[in-house]
Amino acid sequence: QVQLVESGGGLVQAGGSLRLSCAASGKINSINDMGWYHQAPGKQRELVALITSGGSTNYADSVKGRFTISRDNAKKTVYLQMSSLTPEDTAVYYCNAAVRTWPSNRYLELWGQGTQVTVSS
Repeated sequence: QVQLVESGGGLVQAGGSLRLSCAASGKINSINDMGWYHQAPGKQRELVALITSGGSTNYADSVKGRFTISRDNAKKTVYLQMSSLTPEDTAVYYCNAAVRTWPSNRYLELWGQGTQVTVSS
């Protein structure tokens, strides 16, 4: 079974930091873009950060300079380092990955199960 498993959410005070991890597992041939999204209560899911297979990154304006996305291709893992957190960052964070499976080379878009990040003021 091909899946994404997230870890690292939790409760943190404003100004603090958290690191999220998301590991892909299963019969995967290749992984293209990987990203993090968040969804606050009553709001749409939004892109937070994206990283291509070549390492190019893109960030939502609200997190630029505070969050850093990175990936370890050998471990099939994407990370989100979050710093200077504010209560407005409170949301469920989901990782996302575009993968090709092995041996069929079928394209799949995967989502993690979501991890809660709560920032207290």
